[in-house]
Amino acid sequence: MRLDLADLQLFLCIVDAGSITRGAVRANLALASASERLRNIEADAGVPLLERRPRGVVTTEAGEALAHHARLILRQQTLLKDELRDFAAGARGTLHLYANTAALTEFLPSKLAPWLAKHPRLNVELKERTSAEIVRTISAGLAEAGVVSDAVEPDGLRLHPVARNHLVLVVPTGHRLARSKTVRFADVLGEPFVGLSPGNALQEHIEEHARSAGRAPKVRVQMKTFEGLCELVSHGIGVGIVPQGSARRLRRRHAFQTVGLTDSWARRRLCLCFRDFNHVSAAVQSLLRHLAAGTLGPAGQVAEKTRE
Repeated sequence: MRLDLADLQLFLCIVDAGSITRGAVRANLALASASERLRNIEADAGVPLLERRPRGVVTTEAGEALAHHARLILRQQTLLKDELRDFAAGARGTLHLYANTAALTEFLPSKLAPWLAKHPRLNVELKERTSAEIVRTISAGLAEAGVVSDAVEPDGLRLHPVARNHLVLVVPTGHRLARSKTVRFADVLGEPFVGLSPGNALQEHIEEHARSAGRAPKVRVQMKTFEGLCELVSHGIGVGIVPQGSARRLRRRHAFQTVGLTDSWARRRLCLCFRDFNHVSAAVQSLLRHLAAGTLGPAGQVAEKTRE
């Protein structure tokens, strides 16, 4: 059958009106045009669909079947239009957000929860990468936005600060550095380390700076979480590096001391990263404004000067 949606709509108008004449009026068609199209519909179906009577028409058994399926098809068309409208308006779909380890563990969980609760038809797929990888991905047009450290070179992208996220050294309570306030990363590279799992964005970031200092950290064991790392440090297994917020939270459960790192790459802020706010999708714009806690303007203007 070659029936299109307009044919189905006309047929239902006639069926609901109980008359070809009144059905043509409902469909905004001339009577002759509606009659001609109805004959073509029945010819295409190969079976009578309406029984003509002196006071109107009634459906045959085949016509009743067509009317049933026509209603389903047109209802599905309406649902499809509504869904596509939601996608276009940024009210439905899946957002891909890239983030470094600190953003994933400390910043995003509490921030995403209320936003997702207000947007039940939107999903967020989080992808963990180093800040440098995120910048390269956005610069290449493979992602719309991410959350990175401001220690990274933005490569012409916009960076909008949203949270402080300094890295600190965590040491056992009896360690020689336990009473120190600050230390250089290069001065602790001879220490045994508790690291994070291979592939972890923060671990890769730390190892990159260790290579720049000319030494590889002596990693005794690697853990998946900051809590696992801090628990092993508290038992004297080694030292480790975690975000200051994580250290502050985990000191309530485990006995260790924190020492500030004086290196510039460790004294950092988390930033939203994107190229052109006006060119990201409506849903991503909404999420970025929420993450920025009202400090991101309607056209993506940032409260602080863009680093380029």
